[in-house]
Amino acid sequence: MAGSEDSRQDSTIEDNESPFREPKRESVPPGGVTRHGILNGKSRLLLLSLVGVAVVALGFVYWMLFLRNRVSTDDAYVHADDAQISSRIPGTVLKLLVDNNYPVKVGQVLFVLDPADYTIAVEKARATLVESEAEVKASEVAITVTDAQTAAQVQGEEAALRGSRDKEKEAVQGLAELRQQREGITADLQLALKDFDRFENLYQRGAGSEQRRDEARTKSKKVQSQLGSLDAKIAAAESSLAGASKGVQRAAAQLQEAQSVRSNVEIQRHKLAALKGVRDKAKAELDAAELNLSYCTVTAPIDGYIAQRSVQLGDRVQAGQPLMSVVPLEKVYIQANFKETQLTDVRLGQPVTITADIYPGYIYHGKVIGIGSGTGAAFSLLPAENATGNWIKVVRRVPVKIRLDEPPHGDHPLRVGLSLEVVVDTSNKSGALLVPASSAPPPQFVPSALSMEQPSVGQGP
Repeated sequence: MAGSEDSRQDSTIEDNESPFREPKRESVPPGGVTRHGILNGKSRLLLLSLVGVAVVALGFVYWMLFLRNRVSTDDAYVHADDAQISSRIPGTVLKLLVDNNYPVKVGQVLFVLDPADYTIAVEKARATLVESEAEVKASEVAITVTDAQTAAQVQGEEAALRGSRDKEKEAVQGLAELRQQREGITADLQLALKDFDRFENLYQRGAGSEQRRDEARTKSKKVQSQLGSLDAKIAAAESSLAGASKGVQRAAAQLQEAQSVRSNVEIQRHKLAALKGVRDKAKAELDAAELNLSYCTVTAPIDGYIAQRSVQLGDRVQAGQPLMSVVPLEKVYIQANFKETQLTDVRLGQPVTITADIYPGYIYHGKVIGIGSGTGAAFSLLPAENATGNWIKVVRRVPVKIRLDEPPHGDHPLRVGLSLEVVVDTSNKSGALLVPASSAPPPQFVPSALSMEQPSVGQGP
């Protein structure tokens, strides 16, 4: 009996504890909803409400921490101020020393043109210069000799003219004195003739003596003799004066001739100036020829890597023809094209986080250094004309220039044109919107090709 009771008790316990036992069904009231069903519905609704509030709270926290002061775009690309390499002179490529993707340094020789024609041009220009310098020296010596000779001749003719004029003056003075003397003797002769006539009349009337008449006659003849002698002197003085006048005229003519010869010195000096101009022109042509010869060696204007090489050995190239380019991969920068609605809080100097599609997970850091002066559409080849036809407003994009804080590492280099994603931290809004007029580009950013100390594109060493 005891064994049967125990078995019945165990059976009852097993039935109560069996997981496969069908639960007791609760009687359904006439409305069709049980008490447990009402509680389960309220719990489910409360749970969904709590989950929604949690999601909203998490989203708000994420926005506050990561999206509130951030603007981002994947319309960003790598740029670089590459140097286009071309020749300044036409020629045939004699040596080609680089290839695409080769690193080069400033001043490194890229290719060499055949210098034969330009060497001949230099020698020809040098010979022309030597000839011009010889002509200049010969003209200088001739001018020096002619100047000394003509100067002495002019001085001698001037002295001769002064002497002739002095003689003429003396002859004029002597003639004047003789003429004055003649006037006095003429008066004495007239007086002597009157005395003779008077004494002759007295003698004829017997009132005068013969002696007095003879004395008067002798005196008049003496005066006449003096007058004749004086007239001879006057004639000689007039002849001498005429000779002196001719001497003055002859000396004046000789002086004029000497001065004319000396004026040739001035003409020769002007010719010398013309010869010096020819010499300077020859020197300039020599400098140009030597410069063209130096252009046969084309060097790299900046550090970088060769790209777009189109020249081959033996090619005939023309001046200005693009042959290759040098890309400064260590000085690349980013141009990010943000929507205009994203630039409200963007300022110069704000930090930027950059990721490249080519290096997933690798982060570059930089700063905003410039905001474009216009939208990309405004500077396109065919800008939009919104004043004609139907108009649809389109959000424009403005290029933003970003400089890396440090050059890209060798294990993660950036190449021109790579796609990037940039995120600008706009929490600090103290920066400027425009680059100040007084500021200059930082030295590490200015391409070395712009430096006057570096050789320009296509210039030889």
